[in-house]
Amino acid sequence: MRHKPILLFLKTMVKIFNFLPSEMSHYLALEGLKLLTHIGFRVDNDNSKTSVYCGISFKNNLGLAAGLDKNGDYIDALAALGFGFLELGTVTPKAQKGNPKPRLFRIRSKKALVNSMGFNNKGVDYLVEKVKKRKSITPLGISIGKNFNTPIDLALQDYLICLDKVYSLADYIAINISSPNTKNLRDLQSDDYIESLLSSIKNRQTKLSSAQGYTPILIKISPDMSSDELKTLSESVLANKLDGIICSNTTTNHNHPSKKGGLSGGPLFELSTSTLLALRGFVGPDLPIIASGGVMDLDTFKHKINMGADAVQIYTGFIYEGPSLVDKIINSASEN
Repeated sequence: MRHKPILLFLKTMVKIFNFLPSEMSHYLALEGLKLLTHIGFRVDNDNSKTSVYCGISFKNNLGLAAGLDKNGDYIDALAALGFGFLELGTVTPKAQKGNPKPRLFRIRSKKALVNSMGFNNKGVDYLVEKVKKRKSITPLGISIGKNFNTPIDLALQDYLICLDKVYSLADYIAINISSPNTKNLRDLQSDDYIESLLSSIKNRQTKLSSAQGYTPILIKISPDMSSDELKTLSESVLANKLDGIICSNTTTNHNHPSKKGGLSGGPLFELSTSTLLALRGFVGPDLPIIASGGVMDLDTFKHKINMGADAVQIYTGFIYEGPSLVDKIINSASEN
């Protein structure tokens, strides 16, 4: 099926969906995409330049960030858009409803979102079954977290439960310790927890790899860390030989009337990029970094690469621009 006319149609539908309640519009858009894929729609990208990071071969370096397909319900539909990789989740050991609604807000004038979702998902076992049934071969990252009612001192156990269950199915695993929407979660980035957490996760990775092969593990960080906190975390990542870092999650530095949640989209670009630049300075030139935060067009995508990212993820830009943004980035970037 020719994809250009469909992309124009989808761009129009995205504009309409943006005036519906946020969570409803996301659901309708994904269900519509799933239907189109079922009848043959996919984005052609024959000019992609394959890259290898963390031992994974990506057909291009544009990925979808975690949060859109939390449960693996739309893997094949999203893969058909031409992404180089998809990140599912964040998933927790047990299913949970997340924070009370309303919890997702658009700021259309700034092309931004504020979300306080709280890891709403159907649980790791549900996602595992969905991943087993997928047909696409697009590399998958799986983001894992802790349940809301797990005390912070016991958070490691939740990560290990999820790690064990997704290890053989993921191309990489993202350790999400940076969401602002689970109470105290960001404490895991601090000097009090980070070394113990990462060393325990690395030990489990080593044990699992002996029987199941090697699956890279990356850690997803906050853009709100101080320079000293970022330096400490970077040193722990290097000391424990983690495979990479995802930079970054949403920021709590906003004045939205909800007075909660994390801000993403255009206003996050400068902060997340300055964090990326500092991070690259701390970890050196070789550790893979996936950049996320405020990528809304081809120029912001390229800037992330120029500032030290190996690959880039989009989320809010995809919400506002739809599949045409993916097509524009992967086909324009591959021509250069």
